[in-house]
Amino acid sequence: MSGPAPSHDGYSDEFIRGVLDRVKTIALVGASNDPVKASFIVLKYLRDKGYRVIPINPKLAGQTILGERVHASLSELPEPPDMVDVFRNATAAGGVTDEAIAIGAKVVWMQLGVRNDEAAARAEAAGLTVIMNRCPKIELQRLFHEIGRIGVNSNILTSKKAAPAKSFKKLM
Repeated sequence: MSGPAPSHDGYSDEFIRGVLDRVKTIALVGASNDPVKASFIVLKYLRDKGYRVIPINPKLAGQTILGERVHASLSELPEPPDMVDVFRNATAAGGVTDEAIAIGAKVVWMQLGVRNDEAAARAEAAGLTVIMNRCPKIELQRLFHEIGRIGVNSNILTSKKAAPAKSFKKLM
């Protein structure tokens, strides 16, 4: 991205939309195969939106998540992803960012609650775009008016009227 880096205290809708429009492949570092974990829900949502999402997790390396082989690290990837989505804490995000720089990624996206200004400065100095403390799933939903969709089907909410209770015990 040309021009000055944005303030990491706020991003314009145009900036975020531009990043999400340019990205085609995403390496999700900290991916989980547990369907109730946020990283799994985000991975599935992004995949369903047409992105190729490559899971990265050393503990699950060699397995598959939603049909994609899990890699132990970014350095194992045969080609650089457009974006690295960091589902790790702020301290670990520094090393992940350095790996993203080394493999030639274009974007480092640190998830909600993850901010590492030193890592962001290194990435931007290397020509990468950085977004911190945001979730690409939430941003896509917000920008494309899907914010009510939470990403899971619990089968609890329904528009059908509930059957009346068969018994009611009055409390004294």
